Amino acid sequence: MNRMRKGKHGQAMTEYIIIVAIIALAALAVFGLFGDRIRAMIGGAVTDLGGDQSEVDTATETKSADYLKTLGTETTP
Repeated sequence: MNRMRKGKHGQAMTEYIIIVAIIALAALAVFGLFGDRIRAMIGGAVTDLGGDQSEVDTATETKSADYLKTLGTETTP
């Protein structure tokens, strides 16, 4: 009986991992599609709150698609 319960527990854990992976992929897709718009909105908020305009310009110049292409290929010094 305990053997059967352990098998179901492992199965449930696998299902949770699959669900988390699907949600992560969906989040990446949404950020890829709407990232430029979100970045522009946040840049406007930073400017309104007294941030430096040059920082906003630098952040909004980078396109989301370009950022996603280089994701994981950057090396840290």
